[in-house]
Amino acid sequence: MLTRRDLLLTSLVAPGLGAYAVGIEPVLINKVTRYHLQPMSWPASLRLTIAVIADVHACDPWMNIERIEHIVHITNALGADVIALLGDYVAGHTKITAIVPDRDWARALARLQAPLGVYAILGNHDWWADEIAQAKGRGPIAARIALEKAGVPVLENECIALTKSGERFWIAGLGDQQAIRDQRFGQFEGGRGVDDLATTLDSVVDEAPVILLAHEPDIFPRVPARVTLTLAGHTHGGQVRFPGVPPFAPSALSRKYIYGHFFEENRHLIVSGGLGCSWWPVRFGVPPEILLIAIGA
Repeated sequence: MLTRRDLLLTSLVAPGLGAYAVGIEPVLINKVTRYHLQPMSWPASLRLTIAVIADVHACDPWMNIERIEHIVHITNALGADVIALLGDYVAGHTKITAIVPDRDWARALARLQAPLGVYAILGNHDWWADEIAQAKGRGPIAARIALEKAGVPVLENECIALTKSGERFWIAGLGDQQAIRDQRFGQFEGGRGVDDLATTLDSVVDEAPVILLAHEPDIFPRVPARVTLTLAGHTHGGQVRFPGVPPFAPSALSRKYIYGHFFEENRHLIVSGGLGCSWWPVRFGVPPEILLIAIGA
């Protein structure tokens, strides 16, 4: 039973926590989370660094162009070999003062620079925001068109071979797993995917290592051992996390792979906590982050 003291403390603390969760943590942008992996199958002479940006959710005032440009500046300063964009560039909620046009956030992200390139995939909110694509049940969607016009390659069930230090590796991009929403449930429930894992990996014609970009982590149990590392976003790490309280997740598998590094059957998965917000402009216990992943000795 709550005592008068408990109620008093709650009345004093709750407004402060609410203000922090709405006005401070969602707009933090200086966290870089670093991982160092040494997969057994990875070539001994290949040391690769990958910077990862996930779940930007561009909108005013929470993720305006100035903030995106600052994220781009921080990411470029990391000096990664490759930069991966994991989808959900458009606003994920309606508690905003203005939409950031696709062409504007795409141009900002196009300023990302890496020696081996910048590669993007698409997320469920990118698909859901395109009503024409929803009606047709297919793309290309507006977010893809904006990225490609800005010069950022989009990998949708396809892959590309890259080389560093004389060693070849593959970047594979999976189509979104919840692209076509179920009209019976509205914007945030259900969804039919446009993902095709077999087709995505069909272009891998040698034994070089593969890095898979997938917006949702749900695909991970079906990823073959052929793939060394899967990178995902989507979950926002739960977005709001309190000690002892199970985090919110869009699905059972997203809850299992809610955040961080997972290792199963010699396969690695890293799930980013992302940068923006969906549903509500609130983050607590999961500060926005950019990832920097080093692979190899």
